[in-house]
This record gives sequence, structure tokens and C-alpha cells, in this order.
Amino acid sequence: MLDHTLKSDVTARRLEVITETGRRRWFSKDDRARIVEETLVPGAVVSEIARRHGLPPQQVFTWRRQARRLPTPKADDPPFVPAVVGAMVPAVTVGHERKIAQRKAKQE
Repeated sequence: MLDHTLKSDVTARRLEVITETGRRRWFSKDDRARIVEETLVPGAVVSEIARRHGLPPQQVFTWRRQARRLPTPKADDPPFVPAVVGAMVPAVTVGHERKIAQRKAKQE
């Protein structure tokens, strides 16, 4: 008979069993932001933080990249900024008026 016991003089303090259930874990935007914020602390190691939350490091790096790309709108920012355009004079008219002024100056 096989003996499947671990014979060691060192006692395991933590045993982590990783199982593949095929289920996806969903994190809220607040949870993602909190995890990403942990990685921004000077000296933080992304792999350790990801492991602590049961995530692959690639996922945390993806969230960090997405956080850098998305602008964070402020509550009092308007959803758009109106553009005000002054009356523009077509360039052809300006050139034409200049030629007329030059002709009048020559005639006088």
C-alpha cells in the first residue's frame, strides 16, 4: 500500500489548492480600482498583489493599462464644451478687396 503522507520536519503554514472550475470571477469597478491602486504604491510588486487577490498578474497589468487610458471625468465637468466660432471672411473676398483698394490707390 502506498503512503501519501508528507514526511517532513517542517510544518506547512499555508496550503493553497488551485482548482479549475471553469467559472469566471467578476470584479466590480471599485474592486478593480482598489487593486490597481495597491499596485501604484512605491515598492509594490504587481505579481504579489495579483496572487493575494487570486488573479493572474496579466489581468492586473491589463487593468492598469486600461486605467491609464480612460479619462476620469469630474462630477462638475460638463459633458461637452460649446465651441464659439466668429464670423469668418472668405480668403477670396479679402484678396479681391485688396486688389480693388490697390487699383483705387493707383488711379488717384
